[in-house]
Amino acid sequence: MNASTGQRPPLRLAVVSAGTSDPSSTRLLADRTARRVTELAARTGQQVTVRTIELREIAADISAALVSQLITPKLQAAITALGEADGIIAAAPVYKAGPSGLFTSFFHVLDNDLIIAKPLVLAATAGTARHALVADDQMRPMFAYLRTMTVPTSLFAAPEDWSDPALNTRIDRAARELVLLMESGFAAKVRDESWQSYQHEFGSAGGTETAIDLDTDLMRLATGGAAS
Repeated sequence: MNASTGQRPPLRLAVVSAGTSDPSSTRLLADRTARRVTELAARTGQQVTVRTIELREIAADISAALVSQLITPKLQAAITALGEADGIIAAAPVYKAGPSGLFTSFFHVLDNDLIIAKPLVLAATAGTARHALVADDQMRPMFAYLRTMTVPTSLFAAPEDWSDPALNTRIDRAARELVLLMESGFAAKVRDESWQSYQHEFGSAGGTETAIDLDTDLMRLATGGAAS
């Protein structure tokens, strides 16, 4: 809370959309959910700022990172937005009975520690209701591996769902769950109080949060220097 004004700082929401058309049903679902998040948070006087990451705009950057580990400025901006976010909405179209390759590739290039404990809503769209379980059956395990705090309610929309009031009910439920987790500060508390209890790869989180002492004789020798 800002001591001088008595106001809480805005919560930051990152929206990841893997829709390939403009406009796309995937982006529509993500935007509708983000809008509901901001509305629910406003009821308690909490402001939410929204940053949208359109993966189709950085598709070439994602491909380059997969094959060469080169992180372009555009991709880095998206990664930074996720790292700074208090909550995430991750929305993907379904192709071949699974989330799009563009969507999974983006999250594959992220550092495994980047979104630990971040509250996250899963959302998927498809041309048929036969793919309704993709969010829980295929997307949820990937985010479990990335150790996010995925909300209980996932979202799915086929063409017939857009006119069904039940979709708005699910969006409302998922948005409320996300707001509660964002307002709790759970992710920040995990990073501040429990970070050392996780097993991290060397250089995780951009190399800024490792417990490895680089200023030792062994590490200096390993990097081509001389022991003191």
